[in-house]
Amino acid sequence: MTRVFVDTSAFYALADESDRNHPRAKNAYESLLKLSLVTTDYVLLECWFLIGNHLGREKAISFWDGLRSGIVDMISVTTQDLNKARGIVDKFSDQDFSLVDASSFAVMEREKIKSVFTFDSHFRVYRFGKDNKQYFEVVPQ
Repeated sequence: MTRVFVDTSAFYALADESDRNHPRAKNAYESLLKLSLVTTDYVLLECWFLIGNHLGREKAISFWDGLRSGIVDMISVTTQDLNKARGIVDKFSDQDFSLVDASSFAVMEREKIKSVFTFDSHFRVYRFGKDNKQYFEVVPQ
């Protein structure tokens, strides 16, 4: 089954009805439900803080409970992923990739996940593979 990585920006757009991307996020999410959705423990932490700070603790708890209910599979970031992420940050020094961005890229490469549900433009910029010619398919387009 096709796996799709879910980034913080997509989760946040789903959680915040006032977010400009909320309608697109909702439509995209509904179309992705038949696929296998995955994320990382780092995205969980980033979302917890973002949702909690902007929408309140109860929304953050609801988000966490949603993940615990199995709407996505959770992948743990490993030490090897962190080492690769550090290399990504160095290699793309002209970009402001965060630790969560770079570790997400590393996990997606390790797990051979080619699609990502995100509104973060960094996932459109990052290139990998031989001669950096591969890129992620970003949903929504």
